[in-house]
Amino acid sequence: MILLDRVSKKYPKSSEPALDKISLHVEPKEFVIIVGQSGAGKTTLLRLLTREEKPTNGKIIVGGIDYDKLKDKKIPMLRRKIGVVFQDFKLLPNKNVFENVAFALEIVGASNEEIKKTVPKVLAIVNLSGKEKNMPSQLSGGERQRVAIARALVRQPKILIADEPTGNLDPVNAWDVIQVLEKINRFGTTVLLTTHNVEIVDKLKRRVVILKDGKVFSDKAKSGYKL
Repeated sequence: MILLDRVSKKYPKSSEPALDKISLHVEPKEFVIIVGQSGAGKTTLLRLLTREEKPTNGKIIVGGIDYDKLKDKKIPMLRRKIGVVFQDFKLLPNKNVFENVAFALEIVGASNEEIKKTVPKVLAIVNLSGKEKNMPSQLSGGERQRVAIARALVRQPKILIADEPTGNLDPVNAWDVIQVLEKINRFGTTVLLTTHNVEIVDKLKRRVVILKDGKVFSDKAKSGYKL
C-alpha cells in the first residue's frame, strides 16, 4: 500500500535534511501511528505522500503508483485515493454539515443522486446522523473533527491520513475521534495517524513509528509512546 525506500528530503535553505534515507512499508488495512518531536520530519513525510513535496532522493510507491513516473496531471487522481484530516478542521463556516461533506463530491463532479445517497452513509459512520443541517458553529470540537473525517472519507479513499486530529480537542472528544478512526480502519481503510498524545498512543497499542532527526528511530508493532 505504502512503500518508501531510502527517501530523503532536503530543503534549499536548510543545513540538515528534513528526512534522511527513511524506509517504511505500510500494508493495506494497517493502522500506523507516527510520532516524533517537532522538527522530526512528520509533516514532511505526509507532504511527500500527498505529493505536495517531491523527495530529494529515494523511491515512493503508494497504491501501486510509482511517484517517479507520476505526471502532474495525474496528481488530483492520486489525492482522491488519499483522505487527509487536519488538526484545525478546515470546514466551510457558511455550509452546514451535509453541505460540507457533499462539497468534496461536488468538486469531482458527482451527481446530485450520488451525493444524496453517499453523504448520509458516511455521516452514519462518523456518528453524526441527525446533525446534517447543523452549522459548524453549532457543533462541538469533536463533532467538527468528525465532519472533517466524513469529508475525507466520502470519496472512499484507500488511505486516510489523520494529522494531529485530536490536537485541539479535550480528552473525551479526542477519544471519540480516535474510535471513529478505528472504526474506519476496521472497514478496510489504511490509517496513518500522527499525534503527540501519549495516552492515546499507549491505549491504542498499534504499530508505532518514531521519527527522530529525520530518521526512523523505531518501528514496533503493538507499541506505546517512547521517545
